[in-house]
Formats: sequence, C-alpha cells, structure tokens
Amino acid sequence: MTNNSVFNNENSPVYMLTNNGYVSPVIISPSEYSAASSQRLFCLSTGNVSLGSGASLLLQIANPNGSGRTVYLSRVAGGASNTVTLTVASGGIITGGTTPTPVNAYLGSATTSIVTTRQNTGTIGGTPTSFFAAMAADIYIVEFNGAIIVPPNQTLTVTAGTGSVTASLNLMWWEV
Repeated sequence: MTNNSVFNNENSPVYMLTNNGYVSPVIISPSEYSAASSQRLFCLSTGNVSLGSGASLLLQIANPNGSGRTVYLSRVAGGASNTVTLTVASGGIITGGTTPTPVNAYLGSATTSIVTTRQNTGTIGGTPTSFFAAMAADIYIVEFNGAIIVPPNQTLTVTAGTGSVTASLNLMWWEV
C-alpha cells in the first residue's frame, strides 16, 4: 500500500483534483441569485386566509401583452392547516378580490414587476389548463427553478383548497 503524503503540493493528486486550471474560478449558483442581484426576482404572498367550505384560495399573475419581458416561475410555497389540493394552471379568470403588489427580493429596490396580479377566494372561472396538482398539508414548497415560463399575454393561476381550512400561497419568479 502506498503511503501518500498528506501535504498538498503541486505534484500531489489532491492538488490536481481540487484546482481547475482550465476555468478558474468556477462559481455555480441558482438562477435566482443572479435575478436577485439584478433586481429582477419578485415575491407575492396571500398571507394566511381562512376559507369557507367548498372554497379555494386563488392567486394569479398575468404577463401583459407587449410587456417585453418573460416570467420564469421559481417556486410555489405556502401552508395549510389541513390537507389541500395545490393546483397550478395556465389561464383562468379570478373575478373580484384584490390586486396584491409583488415585492422585489432586492430589498429597497425601486424596480417593479411587470405582472398584474389578482387574489380571491372561491372558484376559478374561465377554462384554465391545469398542469400540476398535488396534495399538500402543513408547509409545502414546490420548486420549478424557472422551468415554468409565462410569456407576454399569458396567465398563471395557483389554487389551494377546497374546504374549511386556513391556507397561504406564495409565488416567486424572475423576469428577463
């Protein structure tokens, strides 16, 4: 058995494995880091909402036609006091409710999001196309890492429900 020296010098296999002479330094980080430092990462939260029997919590972002930007969904997170069905859909109509303001993840930034928002409770209208559904309870996080893309003139709707439950929805996305 070879008795290799533990000291790390240029001729040592340890040195060769830990140093990359081709590209240095190599720094790899999630896209959200770059988006946040560019002041283009946004968060939107419903807060905790009590739902009546048969109602769902609804949260929607729409990328307006002619915005000149594309929205990349980073994650959907939230919580529920009981089990809910979490659904992510393309399209759909939320009538009434409120228009919460997205927060820039670069705290103190004056850069605002291009999306329009809508929040309410009840049922979603129109003809949404659901493409993700899961049962959730307690705290949940669904990572999309930018794989869901909302181009101009498209809408993304997230619902949590139904039933007598207290729930919250949080969206995080970046815009390019």
